[in-house]
Amino acid sequence: MELALALAWCVVVAVLIVRAFGQRNALRRLEPAADPQDCAKVAFIVPARDEAANIGACLASLTVQRCSGARPSIIVVDDHSSDATAAIVAAAADADSCVRLMRAPSLPPGWTGKSHACWIAARALPRSVEWLCFMDADVRAEPMAISSALAEADSEQLDFLSLAPRQELVSFAERLVMPCGLYLLGFTQDLRRVQGPNGKATATGQFILIRRSVYESVGGHASVAAEICEDVELARRVKLAGFRVLLEGGDSLLATRMYEGWRSLWLGVSKNLVDMLGGPISTLMTAFLAVVLAWSALALPILDLVACRGGRQEACAGLALALPASAAALGLHMAGAGFFRIPLWYGLLFPLGYSAGAGMALDSVRRRLSGRTRWKGRTYP
Repeated sequence: MELALALAWCVVVAVLIVRAFGQRNALRRLEPAADPQDCAKVAFIVPARDEAANIGACLASLTVQRCSGARPSIIVVDDHSSDATAAIVAAAADADSCVRLMRAPSLPPGWTGKSHACWIAARALPRSVEWLCFMDADVRAEPMAISSALAEADSEQLDFLSLAPRQELVSFAERLVMPCGLYLLGFTQDLRRVQGPNGKATATGQFILIRRSVYESVGGHASVAAEICEDVELARRVKLAGFRVLLEGGDSLLATRMYEGWRSLWLGVSKNLVDMLGGPISTLMTAFLAVVLAWSALALPILDLVACRGGRQEACAGLALALPASAAALGLHMAGAGFFRIPLWYGLLFPLGYSAGAGMALDSVRRRLSGRTRWKGRTYP
């Protein structure tokens, strides 16, 4: 029995490692462009609700974008913030004519706050704007970010380009859970297939550059007004309409810190995890398997060692197989810690990370079955 389990464990680890390395190269990395582009035809739209801690740095990064001519316009939509978000943006607008503050009207029934803020800003832009760039308030852009995105969209004939920022992980909670969550998505999603001609498409709402004509032709954010994962749904609608959609790695051009500790991390992940993992049943199965496999990396070698010391030769053979397989699993997660620029010993804690993620998955399913999702002081059906 011990030998059979060890063999199965070796196969599982080998498959996951091959999968991880295959996914590593599936997401093309966008490098900074050699030359600045004409940014006069671009408008940044930044929806912001209670983002006083982030919006200043975000705007500072957008106002120094390198362009060959006029700089892009920047519209920040204050979505009924209860902190100093609006005041910070107003001060930035006084200091820079490219920055504009919009105040969102009351949220209509059937809309999420982010989609509504993006929609009203897009409709308010002059017709001379050809590209819309939706960016989250917790993202900071390098000076060549928008020029690089424009150059990539032009060279690849893209209608929709989404860039995944570099994740900055500071607290213990972020460092424990976020790498495991991104590994899990890598294990469960085939990026090559999703981004292929017949795939459904994927995106991150942290940075989306889209042709305005395409945005309007698919109904813009009004068409995804009630969606919690409005970014992915918008990408799918654009691709379904026959336009070119691509998600690329933007870690050399963008950086973000999405969450600040357990509370915001738990709420943020559980808000849309069911959508990301394909529904309640798929989410529960994925969470269960992740926890079982993660703890197997520790449990199998220990059980084999105990049985081997008890004189079971089959267990000794199982230990000889299970131990290097578990070491490879640990090494894979330590490599992930290195990628995220956090101490390598976080990679040794990955069973705890997947267990915490499973708790978030259960909460996400609970929210979905209850018919309510709460985010930033609002409750959505």
